[in-house]
Amino acid sequence: MAKRLAENPIIVPEMVPPSEPNLEVIGAFNPGAVRFGDEVYLLLRVAERPLLDDPDIVGVPVLNSNHHKSSQRLEILTFPRYSPMTDLSDPRAVTYEGRTYLSSISHLRLARSKDGVHFTVDEEPTLFPETIYEEYGIEDCRITPLEGRYYISYTAVSRYGICVGLAVTEDFKHFERKGLILHHENKNVVLFPRSVKGRYVAMHRTASAFDGPNMWVAYSPDLQHWGDHRHLMSPRPHSWDSRRIGAGAPPVETPEGWVIVYHGVNAKDGYCAGVAVLDLEEPHRVLHRSHEALIAPTEDYEMSGFFERVVFPTGLVPLNDGRWMVYYGVADRSVAVAETTLEELLAVAQGELVGAR
Repeated sequence: MAKRLAENPIIVPEMVPPSEPNLEVIGAFNPGAVRFGDEVYLLLRVAERPLLDDPDIVGVPVLNSNHHKSSQRLEILTFPRYSPMTDLSDPRAVTYEGRTYLSSISHLRLARSKDGVHFTVDEEPTLFPETIYEEYGIEDCRITPLEGRYYISYTAVSRYGICVGLAVTEDFKHFERKGLILHHENKNVVLFPRSVKGRYVAMHRTASAFDGPNMWVAYSPDLQHWGDHRHLMSPRPHSWDSRRIGAGAPPVETPEGWVIVYHGVNAKDGYCAGVAVLDLEEPHRVLHRSHEALIAPTEDYEMSGFFERVVFPTGLVPLNDGRWMVYYGVADRSVAVAETTLEELLAVAQGELVGAR
């Protein structure tokens, strides 16, 4: 089973310097994770909100539309807190006069570790919002090593909705942005670490009016143009993933199939992590799917934070001693880690072992 480490949470907002002096970091969570050389790299989602002196004012940070011509990357929009036109019912958003903004803006920040547990966080952002489609931030990335490069899929948020962006690097110093790769209202995109039958493969998550968000698999000849979409999984009634599901960490290839750690949501526990196994040559086919959650929120740092009851897996990384580290965001605030093995993940997926509930 997955075993939480005593050091949890391993990264908290207080470890991350703000990108600008007029901002405060309220979350460092949901990291993409990968082995790079002899270190573990995390690309944290760093959420920041403005520091304001007037308690009657609420501020939202957005990308400055003229940031390429100005040293000011962000602008702070302010609204009257107690106006009947201001809706603050969701802590993640501010709605004013019918238009919704995010209460914080996110960027990606690199953290490094020799042992996979104790991390040093960079002083400056690694990837910052750049385009109109990222004006509310970039979030929840996943990192996939593929053909000698590292592909970073992330959620781009703007007034136009939620889209999927892609960037690529060889050294985590220089990045090439590939733009948006999937349509509006799609997220939780995870690339597979090799092509299958000559095509690249990705999992993605769409919205559905019928049975909630569904996970799909798509294929591509070039990582830019995606098609041949196949339904993968839906929420299961009365299960730990009954309300919504989405891809978590990039798949790991084993002789038994592609092992994936994904997230699911239910009314009782909130966000949990679970395991599934996909066919190696037809990855749109599910071979096994865990009936129990691998990790459900039980610890204080998972139960309370910016958003309650959240275990959100985004990285699965091997260490040299045979352990695999599951990196996950907790309560939309911090990062935690649990250790496991591929054998244990397969056993959980096949129903032979219960996770760390």
